[in-house]
Amino acid sequence: MILGGTMSKRCKLEDPSGFILFPLVVHSFDLVISSIGVLSIRGTRNASVKSPMEDPMAILQKGYSITIVLAVLTFGASTRWMLYTEQAPSAWFNFALCGLVGIMTAYAFVWITKYYTDYKYEPVRSLALASSTGHGTNIIAGVSLGLESTALPVLVISVAIVSAFWLGQTSGLVDESGNPIGGLFGTAVATMGMLSTAGYVLTMDMFGPIADNAGGIVEMSQQPESVREITDLLDAVGNTTKATTKGFAIGSAALASFLLFSAYMDEVSTFSQEALTQVTQVDIAIPEVFVGGLLGSMLIFLFSAWACSAVGRTAQEVVNEVRRQFIERPGIMEYKEKPDYGRCVAIVASASLREMIKPGALAIISPMVVGQPLLGAKVVAAMLMFATVSGILMALFLNTAGGAWDNAKKYIETGVLGGKGSECHKAAVTGDTVGDPFKDTAGPSLHVLIKMLATITLVMAPIFL
Repeated sequence: MILGGTMSKRCKLEDPSGFILFPLVVHSFDLVISSIGVLSIRGTRNASVKSPMEDPMAILQKGYSITIVLAVLTFGASTRWMLYTEQAPSAWFNFALCGLVGIMTAYAFVWITKYYTDYKYEPVRSLALASSTGHGTNIIAGVSLGLESTALPVLVISVAIVSAFWLGQTSGLVDESGNPIGGLFGTAVATMGMLSTAGYVLTMDMFGPIADNAGGIVEMSQQPESVREITDLLDAVGNTTKATTKGFAIGSAALASFLLFSAYMDEVSTFSQEALTQVTQVDIAIPEVFVGGLLGSMLIFLFSAWACSAVGRTAQEVVNEVRRQFIERPGIMEYKEKPDYGRCVAIVASASLREMIKPGALAIISPMVVGQPLLGAKVVAAMLMFATVSGILMALFLNTAGGAWDNAKKYIETGVLGGKGSECHKAAVTGDTVGDPFKDTAGPSLHVLIKMLATITLVMAPIFL
């Protein structure tokens, strides 16, 4: 909305309200189409007849396809309605294409993540096979899979940013000097396009924890194995949908961070009266600026380390508590005594708040500290750039590796490679244990960290000068 208003002012449009209100209109439509997509989900299996269970992922994918189609139609209609201007009659079409770029980027991210985390595809099956030779080979295979999974998303996001910026620049909107100025708004529109199916994608994300907890309840209540088989399949699909949502989130974070970085540069230019709007002027050949970049990259690794170690420390507390209860109440394992669940929940709940103080403080204080004693705004700009790039890659690695480890275990539990309880399964459980802090703590936290760093630097820009 701010970009639209600023651009309208620079273009001297007669009625800038369309560009300002456009995001509200688009996302209002998004709520409607996501709801239609969710309501379209229907299973065709007849419960009264013994027929094979449908693939839950295929059913969810149909709903997502419907949401995508509706998103394209409503986005095109919204751009024609809100962004048409007589000064540049074809601009609305260019921005509609920017939105299409964003929607295609979202779909590509969902598909890529599904390929790397669903056990129907080769990467997870190879990871499961690596478990057959021990715990070490499982970890090596999982780490390499996570590292490899960063390549395709980066290529997709690179094409998206360049395409959207070019479409915006060629839209026909120019300032008083005749210079094209629609590039940044084009990228913003692509970000809106990517988020146009967010409602449906978040619904798929919620599916994961529900299916996971359902499986836990089935196991604790000693239901028949046939019931557990159904919840296991749903849980495996839930792992994939959670991973796709995280891929989707980091993609949108990358686009949003590019916008926030550009906004930061504009604000610095305004306050300092220097032409710092060109990214090329943040010269990393200057030692202080290069140091700022290094500190930005280091910030991502340190934050991830603290998040993972927090999980490890708390897990140790829980394991010790569980062992204590097993020793003091031997009837627990024979279902004669109830465990003290409250104690474990209290440990985890308090640790989850306490352990996040340090990483949170790191994210807030670092830009303010770096901006003061060195070269100020330019050093912070380098820090923000490097942190964004490192954060995107690290989040992709952590999210995908964690999801793949979890589903490799699920794949073995379907009966392949010795099934549940085999040595292969034990190695896969080790991988899953490593993957949990990756995909459930450090990975998702990085999405927030990237956006928060960009927002803090934007707010603090006048102080750095």
